[in-house]
Amino acid sequence: MRQPAECWLTDMDGVLVREEHALPGAAEFLQRLVDRERRFLVLTNNSIFTPRDLAARLLRSGLLVPEEAIWTSALATAVFLDDQLPHGSAYVIGEAGLTTALHEIGYTLTDTDPDFVVLGETRTYSFEAITKAIRLIGAGARFIATNPDVTGPSAEGPMPATGSVAALITKATGSDPYFVGKPNPMMFRSALNRIEAHSENTMMVGDRMDTDIIAGIEAGLDTILVLSGSTHPADVERYPYRPGRVLDSIADAIDLV
Repeated sequence: MRQPAECWLTDMDGVLVREEHALPGAAEFLQRLVDRERRFLVLTNNSIFTPRDLAARLLRSGLLVPEEAIWTSALATAVFLDDQLPHGSAYVIGEAGLTTALHEIGYTLTDTDPDFVVLGETRTYSFEAITKAIRLIGAGARFIATNPDVTGPSAEGPMPATGSVAALITKATGSDPYFVGKPNPMMFRSALNRIEAHSENTMMVGDRMDTDIIAGIEAGLDTILVLSGSTHPADVERYPYRPGRVLDSIADAIDLV
């Protein structure tokens, strides 16, 4: 039997915010975590922004989240690479969230004989950079990607994201990347280590069955699916696995803290 949740992981988009606006109950939920002195992290597959950037964006939405309480796929990727090959080198396609995370673990960013090619999300994918990545992988660099999301949101509609560009590189090289972010439970395990939590008493709140919930289950966490994001009640029945709870929104999780 599971212990009561002492630590919490929660997705960002669709759970706490939607299109830069805080969802009902999000501020109260975060405050309850603070009041009850619960360790927590806000997770996102977005590798563009640093935790400081994301904390500022959340604050503009009315949500107070310290930067040290934000865990991104870029940070998880940096932890993974540091474990695989400390002080290695990488050719990086990505923005500040990813390059900063790799610099902070002591990685050298280079386009000359790197140990890894690391693909993250960027708002301006360069054909020249992609070509360079293809050639470096062909020469023996190992292929890592921050997350498998194929599209990302924009004001004008969906735009290609890491998974789409990774597919292009795979087609050209025959090499599949290792994806670190959700739904890989690796991202959750690194998050648990970050806050010195254990899976037996940690809750994961997400809005997607195919990323948040499956990764939470595989990492051994209790899970809550909220219906304030991209998942509808009928969608849940299509999956062979189930979340621990299904709630309308994060507001319904406040009393569980």
